[in-house]
Amino acid sequence: MDIPPEFSTRSDAELLRLAIAGEEQAFLLLYGRLKAGIFRYAFYMTSSQANAEEVTQEVFVTLLKESHNYQQDRGALAAFAFGIARNFVRRIEHRERPYEALPEDTAPATSSARLMSESDALPAQMIRTELAERVQAAVASLPDHYRQVVVLCDLCELSYAEAASRLRCAVGTIRSRLSRAHALLAKKLRPLRSPQPEIGTAGPEGCLI
Repeated sequence: MDIPPEFSTRSDAELLRLAIAGEEQAFLLLYGRLKAGIFRYAFYMTSSQANAEEVTQEVFVTLLKESHNYQQDRGALAAFAFGIARNFVRRIEHRERPYEALPEDTAPATSSARLMSESDALPAQMIRTELAERVQAAVASLPDHYRQVVVLCDLCELSYAEAASRLRCAVGTIRSRLSRAHALLAKKLRPLRSPQPEIGTAGPEGCLI
């Protein structure tokens, strides 16, 4: 379905209003703008593609049903949608307490270098599945307020300001939490460093999704 060109200049809030009024094209455009960020956040928080798909679907259903709860003067619609996603993620975490490892082909194995200082980088030639599981387990084991900033800033690649908007705290708080989270992760993952000096270290790579 073709999206009317005039819709592309509309804000997210305007697209939501049009979607509520029955404009399917407006909803599709809004969905296209927000779905990737919501899915990525839910995926890294729950370690499950199925859960991420569930959260993404529920967020947009809730946006349509409870659009009256959104107040534009309190922030961007993307931040409001994130709040909905965060609530659904918490419900899933209560429902599925046991840790579920990421699938081999989608696990963020190469994100480890971004989570640690250069001196604590992991060997590049380690088995990817083992590394991915250990990194994901380490992130999952962090206290929630540290895990949130790691997922948002390191894995979802949001700026400090964007993360602060999503979590409704100061930018300085994001910085301090991320610094502490990195220190905790480096400590948890230090045993993975290879004792063999001839093996090189992993280079920085971006988010996989």
